[in-house]
Amino acid sequence: MTRPSSSPNAPLTAGAAPVVSTAHAWYAVAVLTLANVSGFVDRQILSLLTVPLKRDLQLSDTQVSLLIGLGFAVFYSVLGLPIGRWVDRGMRPRIVALGAALWSVMTLLTGITRGYGQLFLARVGVGVGEATLGPAAVSIIADQFPREKLGTAMSTYMVGTFAGSGVAYALGAYIVGRVDQPGMITLPLIGEIFPWQTVFFWIGAPGLLIALLALSIREPRRQSVTAAAPAGATMRASTQSSTAGFADVWQYVRSNLRTIGALSLGFAFSASVNYGVGAWMAAFFVRTHGWSIEQAGTLQGVLTFTVGPIGVMAGGRLNDWLARRGHVDAPLRVGLLGALGMAVFAGLYPAVPSAMVAAVLLVPVNLFAAMPWGAANAAIAEAMPARLRGQGSAIYQLVVNLVSGVLGPTAVALLTDRLFGDESMLRWSLVIASIGGMMLASALMLYARAAYVATVTAVRAEHG
Repeated sequence: MTRPSSSPNAPLTAGAAPVVSTAHAWYAVAVLTLANVSGFVDRQILSLLTVPLKRDLQLSDTQVSLLIGLGFAVFYSVLGLPIGRWVDRGMRPRIVALGAALWSVMTLLTGITRGYGQLFLARVGVGVGEATLGPAAVSIIADQFPREKLGTAMSTYMVGTFAGSGVAYALGAYIVGRVDQPGMITLPLIGEIFPWQTVFFWIGAPGLLIALLALSIREPRRQSVTAAAPAGATMRASTQSSTAGFADVWQYVRSNLRTIGALSLGFAFSASVNYGVGAWMAAFFVRTHGWSIEQAGTLQGVLTFTVGPIGVMAGGRLNDWLARRGHVDAPLRVGLLGALGMAVFAGLYPAVPSAMVAAVLLVPVNLFAAMPWGAANAAIAEAMPARLRGQGSAIYQLVVNLVSGVLGPTAVALLTDRLFGDESMLRWSLVIASIGGMMLASALMLYARAAYVATVTAVRAEHG
């Protein structure tokens, strides 16, 4: 892929978006990162509310895991497909703005839900809104950066994942520690709600401001209509970009099934472990070591907010360093390193008898958990032709988020509820899920490498 020129004299094809300067490209990354922070705060906050949720709504671990996972992940993942096509054809900043407004409103509505069913539907709404961000962000960023800087740009965007999760854990722990009490409270115009529901008012409102910021992003020229291409090639690429549909992307995926399938499943199992650890870490410290939710959430939030961004940026830099040295499979190498590191440390921290040792081991857990995700977005961006990138990213996210969102938290819960039948055995459920999931992830990434190199080489030849 080639970097769009920032020269004011670069020619434009009819109807093409203006070429975006380096400064505007990084501004877009900054706004998209803020949107990612907002989305992950809204997404992850429920993991800090497991105790009051179970108490006030009389829920099991499995029911809580369905709120954290299934209620969000199914619609987030499936709706990504039509949204991906919209991304490939529409104004991407507007799509991000609409999605941010929707997930923020649905988060606010979570604060006034009555009962498990309404809470589940509100989580579905959050998932629908957030389904817009991933395909649009990957497409916007990939159209603005050359491949030797793509890992760093994608990792900067993915910092929002860990910053948002960290804010959710720390803020959620702080607020819950002050409002978590049995019974109901009465608010003007709203009526009776559980005290912990006030958390959703605090975290939902900022997303509406981010939606306005998204409208200030400049729509970049799609790389399939680059100024450097010959006139005939430009016209053909432009036509392909405007007409590419599900049949085109499906044919491409079928032709590159080992690449797209193994890559997506490999990162999906890696994400499953991350989601499982994130969803149950606070409960682990409460049940195993007798900590309060506030203590556990603060630790989780601080580590995710500090070590997570270091890990994802280190992974992006490593990806770019490997790419500059000619390793076409650089993203998979980074993903493999993260998976193996997680297999060791995420499998170890729940088993140690000391809470302090477990807390120290969470430093490398957070480092290796974050490492692959800028590289993962770079991987799917490079494996898809520019005209199919939004839909390709949506397919990738369908696999990753459906598998990880459903399997991650729920696998741990099912092991606890069904295999052990004792919530105090959560630590061993985490050990089994972490090691097993990361071994599957490693095997799939190794299987994908040769096919990935062939696919990316062909895509680069097509783009010139």
